[in-house]
Amino acid sequence: MKKSVAAIIALGLLGQPLSAGAPPYTSEAPIAFMKDMSSGAILYAKDADRRIPPASMAKMMTSHVAFRLIQQGQLKLDTKFTVRPETWRQWHGPQAGSTMFLSAGEQVSVENLLHGIVTLSGNDACVVLAEGIAGTEEAFVALMNDEAKRLKLDNSHFGNSNGWPDEGVTYVTARDLAALAEATVNETPDLYRKFYATQSFTWGRTMGGADITQGNRNPILGKIFGADGLKTGHTQEAGYGFTGSAEQDGRRLIMVVAGLGSFNGRISESVKFMDWGFKAWKAQPLFKKGALVETAEVQQGSASSVGLVAPRNLAVTLPRTASSRITVKVVYTGPIKAPVKKGDTIAQMIVSTPDTAPQVMPLVAAEDVAEAGIFGRLWNGLKSFFA
Repeated sequence: MKKSVAAIIALGLLGQPLSAGAPPYTSEAPIAFMKDMSSGAILYAKDADRRIPPASMAKMMTSHVAFRLIQQGQLKLDTKFTVRPETWRQWHGPQAGSTMFLSAGEQVSVENLLHGIVTLSGNDACVVLAEGIAGTEEAFVALMNDEAKRLKLDNSHFGNSNGWPDEGVTYVTARDLAALAEATVNETPDLYRKFYATQSFTWGRTMGGADITQGNRNPILGKIFGADGLKTGHTQEAGYGFTGSAEQDGRRLIMVVAGLGSFNGRISESVKFMDWGFKAWKAQPLFKKGALVETAEVQQGSASSVGLVAPRNLAVTLPRTASSRITVKVVYTGPIKAPVKKGDTIAQMIVSTPDTAPQVMPLVAAEDVAEAGIFGRLWNGLKSFFA
């Protein structure tokens, strides 16, 4: 049974005039999407569910799979993989696109391959990493698609590890790319910080023996305060695209643009879009981390209820000039069956304002609730019967 509790949050906003609506923006990109991770608010969506080729933005999934394996202890950063001659021949030279400049027979650590993927967008680095992890690129791609299913990226499918054109086998949507970026930031934050904000990386040598240093193509690094990710992409079919993220004053935005017509157009639109996201919108604090928001009924537990608390500082995203009425509804499927573990997400807080779509935020259990013993279950049953 779905239970909910509704309340008007008294934050000094009640009774004030409503704003004129969400701040306007017209993206030059055929496809654009922006989400405020801090609140769950969708700030902008333009054809965000159209299936498109991701080009090198597919490498976000390659990195994400590797990050999770590292976090789970199944892969180590200092593990070295050997560049197979066959892989080198396929992904060497101008016809192979972006490259890390790997050499046949070279042994390269997972850490350096990830820098080659994230910073340099190396097609060769993706395949070497995929083969090293799973034996074949095809086997690694299966891991990518399994992860897409876990993340519920229902409009995405991967046919290779680097986003190389494959006649439509590989496709994504802007909304799914944003969800993938959000998962990387949330689930593997240390690895995200370690790799995605790197400005440049040096690997390989020229014919004359000089080191090859390549810069990160991220168009908002150094241009938007707090920018720290993620990945560009470009093919003739896909046009110029970018999935980016930045954090300012506790607000983290995820943006996606795709289908742009030029390299410079991608830069200008990405900077303008992210700047709008921070300047045209604001965060209105709701609950501090650990604050009790509501309580939920517990079934067959050592306690009949459990507190629902904020897992982090929670805020609602509003237009910068807004003074809107905020309504908060707490929703959970209950009564919740024991045992309950402290920190488990067991409810959602749905925040509604006149100017935005509903913003959904998690609430977690304030404490452990053990399963009741036999006498406790009998007592709970008697109370339920008489109730």
